[in-house]
Amino acid sequence: TIEIARAQITTDAQGSAAGLAPLITQELFQVLERLNKEEGLSVLLVEQNANLAMHMADRVYLLETGRIVASGSAAELSADDSIRKAYLGF
Repeated sequence: TIEIARAQITTDAQGSAAGLAPLITQELFQVLERLNKEEGLSVLLVEQNANLAMHMADRVYLLETGRIVASGSAAELSADDSIRKAYLGF
């Protein structure tokens, strides 16, 4: 069993990387990506920063007020103009 604990617990509704230093966040994502690719470990990532999460995701579900509003591969969602503008900020 592999367990990864958050380095900082917050009381607000921030994503899993919220409150972590950028270098720690980058290192955490690299570890998760390596475990997925090299060890075949499936990862369910819940992250408020969609750009960060989509970089390593095979499949993406975008949530809004607890409901799935879009799903698909990272490439599919990134190619959708309305998704990019509303959720990805570009």
